[in-house]
Amino acid sequence: MTANSNPPFHYLIAIHPLGLLYGSAGPFLSPENLVGRAGNSFPPSAATLSGIFAAHYGNDKVQDLQLAGPFWSQTDTLDSNNDDQDFFVPTPFIYLVEKGEATIAQTLSWQPQVDNPEQWGWRNQNGELPIGKFDSQTWLSLRQWDNPQSIQRAPWKFLPHLHPRLELDQRRVAAPRRDVPDDEPNTQGSLFLENAVQLPSDVCLVYLSNQALQDGWYRFGGEGHIVEVTCHELGKFVSDRLVPPSLGCAFALITPGVWGSNRFSLRYPDVWRSELYHDAQTGQESILTGKPIPCRYRMGGKGAVKRLSRGRYAVPAGTVYVMRGPQPPWHQWTSHWTTDLFPKEGPHLNRWGCGLALPLPATLSLQAQAA
Repeated sequence: MTANSNPPFHYLIAIHPLGLLYGSAGPFLSPENLVGRAGNSFPPSAATLSGIFAAHYGNDKVQDLQLAGPFWSQTDTLDSNNDDQDFFVPTPFIYLVEKGEATIAQTLSWQPQVDNPEQWGWRNQNGELPIGKFDSQTWLSLRQWDNPQSIQRAPWKFLPHLHPRLELDQRRVAAPRRDVPDDEPNTQGSLFLENAVQLPSDVCLVYLSNQALQDGWYRFGGEGHIVEVTCHELGKFVSDRLVPPSLGCAFALITPGVWGSNRFSLRYPDVWRSELYHDAQTGQESILTGKPIPCRYRMGGKGAVKRLSRGRYAVPAGTVYVMRGPQPPWHQWTSHWTTDLFPKEGPHLNRWGCGLALPLPATLSLQAQAA
């Protein structure tokens, strides 16, 4: 198999909001439904940042662009000359944190049931199934990846803001147009709820990139929100962490993964099927994942300005895989392998960091090998 030529990451692209950012997703309010809430989605994916690169450099110069994210950081830990350069990535699902707490209470691993060694599953350090209510969508410091002690919750706040569309000659909310045929979308909605997002002044979003981006102000996301972009070289610790010699037998995604064909989204690449463990009694696979999330990456729309269009369902960042044998690191996945991993639609999705994975601590790999 031929080694993939994807270059490694060299830069941290930091996004500093100048005001609010945009965080809406999913259904919006309508005159017929005023009791619900519009969906929210934040932070923006790497595909959104890709649009800034394409607008700044042109499409021809970004054919070898490779990004990954989203992550976030404290602004005082971005400098590559700082020995503390660090950022936060999604917490692997094996680490359970009780509601309201900041320390990891339980660590799951793929292991046999104590009184039934033939039955395998995800159990905690005491060999028991986890019981309790645990936080989701938490973040872990990259420097604590091998020895996690505490987690962080998302530092941003959603600020719902209602935009009413008024009648031109009256001070009341406009009614939907009645001259639109039933089979066409009625774009004359009267209410629009924007989920604006506020970040603390000492926090920024960060993305990994193999190309530099000129510092400056850019439009980022929807609704014309403006951000300040700064570009930082990766320090040695972060570079070494992102380029491990091997993924080992147990690893976790720090970005969403889209696997499958052009028609179906899968929970794992088909080439991994024989590498996963399957419990003989229950059929459970050695995957710990969560609810699928929508992942948009296709460019659509008419004219020169393209927008993110249709997408796929992705397994969320934090998903853990336990394999029978050690796997090569993400940046060395072969070209043959990536063809089988990702849907064949234009560029391979690893251009936007699809399925970026890091090895979990060696103790978990040893447990997997013992299985």
